[in-house]
Amino acid sequence: MKRETFDVKRKNVRSACGAILPVAVTLFLSVSPAFAQTPLAPPQDVRAFDTPSDGGGSLTVLWSPAPYDSAAARYQVLLSEGIAVPNPAAMKVVAEFPANQHYVRESKWPWWTRPATGDQHQFTLRNGRGVELKDGTAYSITVAAVLGDDRGIATPVQATPQPNWMNWNQMNNLVLALLFGGIVFYAIGTARKREIFLRRIPGLDAVDEAIGRATELGKPILYLTGAHDMSDPSTIAAAVILGRVAKRTAAYETDLLVPHRDPITMAVCQEITKQAYLEAGKPDLYKDDSNFFITSDQFSYTAAVDGIMLRKKPAANFFMGAYFAEALLLTETGASTGAIQIAGTDSDHQLPFFVTTCDYTLIGEELYAASAYLSREPVQVGTLRGQDIGKALILGVLGIGTILATLGVLLDAQWPQLFLDLFKDVK
Repeated sequence: MKRETFDVKRKNVRSACGAILPVAVTLFLSVSPAFAQTPLAPPQDVRAFDTPSDGGGSLTVLWSPAPYDSAAARYQVLLSEGIAVPNPAAMKVVAEFPANQHYVRESKWPWWTRPATGDQHQFTLRNGRGVELKDGTAYSITVAAVLGDDRGIATPVQATPQPNWMNWNQMNNLVLALLFGGIVFYAIGTARKREIFLRRIPGLDAVDEAIGRATELGKPILYLTGAHDMSDPSTIAAAVILGRVAKRTAAYETDLLVPHRDPITMAVCQEITKQAYLEAGKPDLYKDDSNFFITSDQFSYTAAVDGIMLRKKPAANFFMGAYFAEALLLTETGASTGAIQIAGTDSDHQLPFFVTTCDYTLIGEELYAASAYLSREPVQVGTLRGQDIGKALILGVLGIGTILATLGVLLDAQWPQLFLDLFKDVK
């Protein structure tokens, strides 16, 4: 009797275990990460808007970082025209990249226009490579995360590209331009109140010596304005210096020869020379043919000027402005006649020839400083001083910026970028 009772109980236990075991296994698989696969979460906080400070045809997408951000996962940016998107999966994939790329901190936006924190993802859609955005047209945009065979798509958002009136990314350039302009105006005001020291330039100190020597020998002075036309800054500087030289030649009653290879430059220099003789109080000594046109051809002009040097044998030769291969041919011929030669150019490739064959050479910006140095006019002197202060500030910014950029790399810090953005040119 007892034996039968035991067998019945054992069968009941087996039946109960058989019923419970499938339920337990199901519960275990549902809670165990090793056997259950959680669906991939779509990107969060997706935002799309017209790219600020641009000319249109561009949209920017932002979304928050996710735990699966790595090289193994990928992000896809999907786009479709219009605002009705019944099936986001059917949208066109316009960009795809690893999930550990395209952060706001990697963008070129300065800190005052960044729309989000640096750890958020950012991607800018522009026309090209299969993308054609029309200004004023609404678009649906979304971002999908892809990891293995799983894909999570965020809810689409809408945005409309359009051109912007202001480029706020370049506000620092406006502030810097106003700053340098204020420095120049301040320097001009200071120059009108007191004399400002200018560094001595030997080549300009020799101008009076060269003109005096030509006067003593009774020989003319030859002045060249370079190879470019009046649109070039070096030619403008050469024309301004011509006015100072012509004023002294008028005072000393010395002949002046100015051959040209550009008719516009010749007309301008004629007026400058005429005004210089008028200011010197000797307008009757002015000659219209002191400025004359030869030819626009480079080496024909060079041969003609060399002929003038050999026939007239001027006592002083001035080579101001931009020059090319003719530089050495001109200065060697002038040196063979025994003339004092003063050159000034911003053509760095011709500086070695001028330094070798001329008595004095104005190097680079000394050519532009020559007018202020010779005239001592407050406006020109103040402008020159303001430019020097601006250059000193730029050199200081370069030094400080180099140090801060180095510290940012060594310390893996973002705060140096706050200073560097102030001097960055963002398109």
